[in-house]
Amino acid sequence: MSRNVKNIIEVIDYIESHLHEKLDLEKISQAAHYSKYHLHRMFTGAVGLSIHDYVKRRQLTEAAKLLVFSDRSILEIALTAGYESQQSFTDIFKAMYKKSPHKYREEEEFYPLQLRYVLNENPTNLDDNNWQDKIIFATSEDIPKWMELVYLVIDGFPHLDEKQYLEQLQIYIQNKRALILKDAETAIGIMAFHEMTGSIDFFGVHPQYRNRGIAKAFCQKALCELTHSAQISVTTFRKGDRADNGYREIWGRLGFSEAELLVEFGYPTQRFILQKHHFTTFINDRHFAGQGISRLS
Repeated sequence: MSRNVKNIIEVIDYIESHLHEKLDLEKISQAAHYSKYHLHRMFTGAVGLSIHDYVKRRQLTEAAKLLVFSDRSILEIALTAGYESQQSFTDIFKAMYKKSPHKYREEEEFYPLQLRYVLNENPTNLDDNNWQDKIIFATSEDIPKWMELVYLVIDGFPHLDEKQYLEQLQIYIQNKRALILKDAETAIGIMAFHEMTGSIDFFGVHPQYRNRGIAKAFCQKALCELTHSAQISVTTFRKGDRADNGYREIWGRLGFSEAELLVEFGYPTQRFILQKHHFTTFINDRHFAGQGISRLS
């Protein structure tokens, strides 16, 4: 395991054990004995999120869990999550979850914004240039690896019903509509799609493998080899959604165009479309940042 990976794991361990406190880059960098600048670059490079965003999302996730599974007051939960007032907590919670803490508690349905980040300790194929040739149909044996990646990139999947998801994943696997890319025993890219409609129903890329052209390879595989449609489509966050970590930008850089606004599982989304004849313009774009995720429906 590289020293950088080990260091980031130690930083994540520290964050996870201090989620009940007010955390910022300065405090964490002092605990880790790094300069703020160096730690920010190292952490963001490995995790794909800044420390500020990771901490905020993890604390809100743990707060959401307390709202559903405890009787603590919203004020107490807000303070536990590192906020100085109930109002400041409510404002950010509503921006990220699209409902107030009170409404979220009433619905009694927990789903996370961000789960603990787990690094791939032994990456081996970070510089592979033949991703498309290594994308294969997933099998039932791949489900544990697939789900590990789902949990890792859950920030792009606002409302996960795990039981329903697994049931539908089995169907996608049986019908050869589930694609997977692996680095040894780690899933680093997954896609569930419908070959007749061209709908990408789920798409995730391991953050450690971003900027490697993996999303482009998956789209090329689906659009040019597998789908019978003249286009592929995906749904993602709406413009201005504070929960979006850049997924709209990713689809736009690949050549997808904005389409209709939707509401899925009660969450506001937008459909994006990529025409087959437009995609060739982007195939040779070596600067494309490959990371994406959408929902399975």
